Amino acid sequence: MTATQEPPAHATGVPGDGFPSGDLTLIRFHLDHALAADTSTSSEAELVDQIQEIETLQASLAALQADRIRAFTRAHVENRRLDDRTDVDEIHRSVVAQIQLACRISTTEARTRVADARDLHAGLDDVRRLHEAGQLSAAKITAIAVECRDLDTAQRAQVDARLAAAGDLTRYGIGRLRATTRRLVAEIAPERFRARVHTARAARRVTLRPAPDAMSYLTAYVPVEQGAACLAALQKAFVEIQVDPQPLTRTRGQVLADTLVERATGQATATAVNLEVQVTVPTQALLDPTSPLPAEIPGLGPVPADLLATPEGTKSLRRLLTDQGLVIGGDSRRRAFTGLLATLVRARAENRCTEPYCDAPARHLDHIHRHADGGRTELDNGRAVCEFHNHVREHPGWRVFRAPDGTVVTRTPTGHTYRGPD
Repeated sequence: MTATQEPPAHATGVPGDGFPSGDLTLIRFHLDHALAADTSTSSEAELVDQIQEIETLQASLAALQADRIRAFTRAHVENRRLDDRTDVDEIHRSVVAQIQLACRISTTEARTRVADARDLHAGLDDVRRLHEAGQLSAAKITAIAVECRDLDTAQRAQVDARLAAAGDLTRYGIGRLRATTRRLVAEIAPERFRARVHTARAARRVTLRPAPDAMSYLTAYVPVEQGAACLAALQKAFVEIQVDPQPLTRTRGQVLADTLVERATGQATATAVNLEVQVTVPTQALLDPTSPLPAEIPGLGPVPADLLATPEGTKSLRRLLTDQGLVIGGDSRRRAFTGLLATLVRARAENRCTEPYCDAPARHLDHIHRHADGGRTELDNGRAVCEFHNHVREHPGWRVFRAPDGTVVTRTPTGHTYRGPD
């Protein structure tokens, strides 16, 4: 095994001289030898020392990357700002999209890294120095930077100074760092803090994310007093069941979860839910009743087929046939993807954005070969993407096309290409 590797096949750049300072080449050289070293003779204490050193190095490299992200952002902005009419938001979206692809992360994480790189040089000098020294990890830096996001440089510098005077930040956990920074922001900039609270309340929502083992995370983003009230109501339901003369056959967590489902849906029991879900079913499972292949709810993952059919409630399952994981069928002469064709495109993408490294919900259906350029509205020319990536491909220098092997490729303004998932 070696740390000196070729770029991954799905992400290729343009010819260049690499890292001009040579620092990363030296790091890769040492890492190559470290990975090849025999650790069987190392003592437990030596291994712990090495783990600590690697953690410090990771934090320092994250600081180095943040510095380069800031440099790229400034260069990209300067090269594209032609006059006062230049769309700054459009340039920012282009920056975020390129960082997202280069770092192989989600769009949300890319936005965070771009903002952190900016804020670390806008008042958070002491925090930045700890980051560069490897004493604060990237996660801890984000915890601090996010709390200071709405402050100006002078206010951020006050928070930075107060944090430096608070003690050894390197011994703080992420939660404590976040809480300490939030308190300082509330003291230093009370009006901004109040405005942010009002903005957050306006963004209340409920989301659903997949979880392992055919489960899901149902998350409510609500004001803290409302969240506390909801939990108190669910806990009260458990107390009422405890005093019931009937034997308790469920755990506390099960009772709380079942009560939430029952009250949100209006059903008598949690398992008697009326619903219509979209399920992809392998053709092999239809031809062979003993086939182990599971059905799948797009975007939420596989689920045993027998669990989708219970005697309680009314479940309407819209089945879409698949062959080796691919949704079959679909064609249209229309300008937009609608009806069954839209359903097929979304199901093929598992209701997720198909741009590399992006797992955001698929909000838009896009023509790979643009309709304006003669692209047809058909299954093979459709892709499901998030709103961000559907818009960013319209910016100057961006191109999306299908490669000869069938994969979808994105080319950025710098000439780098990234291959989408198969």
